[in-house]
Amino acid sequence: MARRPKGQPPASPTEELAALVARAVELAKTARRNHVSLSGANYYANKLVELRADATNLYRELTPLTPGDSSALGEMIERVFAPSTTPTARAEAARDLTFSLRTTWRSANPPPREDDGLFPLSILSQAGRGYLVTVGRQMNGCFSQGWYDASAVMMRRLLEVAIIEAFEAKGIASKIKAPNGDYLHLSDLISRALNESSWSLSRNCKKALPALGDAGHNSAHGRYYHARREDLEGLRSDCRIVLEEFLHHAKLL
Repeated sequence: MARRPKGQPPASPTEELAALVARAVELAKTARRNHVSLSGANYYANKLVELRADATNLYRELTPLTPGDSSALGEMIERVFAPSTTPTARAEAARDLTFSLRTTWRSANPPPREDDGLFPLSILSQAGRGYLVTVGRQMNGCFSQGWYDASAVMMRRLLEVAIIEAFEAKGIASKIKAPNGDYLHLSDLISRALNESSWSLSRNCKKALPALGDAGHNSAHGRYYHARREDLEGLRSDCRIVLEEFLHHAKLL
């Protein structure tokens, strides 16, 4: 996903969906020029499946309008991202879908206000990684809706990604991988991050990092634990310090 200008609000779900539509159309054109089928087992077919999955997830994020509008939107998405759609039908569906997203669905589900969440979405948008914004939006959205365990779990996921990005940026990702090549669990990632000599973590970051890990772990695995608003509000500052610091080490800010 293209990097948005500094200070510009993060893309809304409808804007992200419109961008995916444009990418799907261009992908189909490229596959056709190269005489490659979108229904086979190849790069273009696999990429279309990924775009379709992302579009489906964004569609589910939108606040439903009328049943008719929702059904029509789903049908247009299906035509745009289906491998069997003809070039003419795909272009027409893409045109109609883009128009609908910019008019009927424009305000269906705006991103949460930054003060409603745990971490500013505008900062995540600066990183130029769409998946960071998506996870951050879910984290903030769950917080604003009162789903505090879910918010803590998404915070845990965002923390994992930020640490991995930092290790990868330094070219030392092997330090946080198991022998089978999988990345370690968060508790081990935190331990390796605290002891890594390639960077110098601030005192506040070193103090806050384990607390964030514990909060996410308790919400994800605590049998009788249920996070409350005050639990997460107490972690807002820690979340800002830790995530922003690791995004800087990852050279994303």
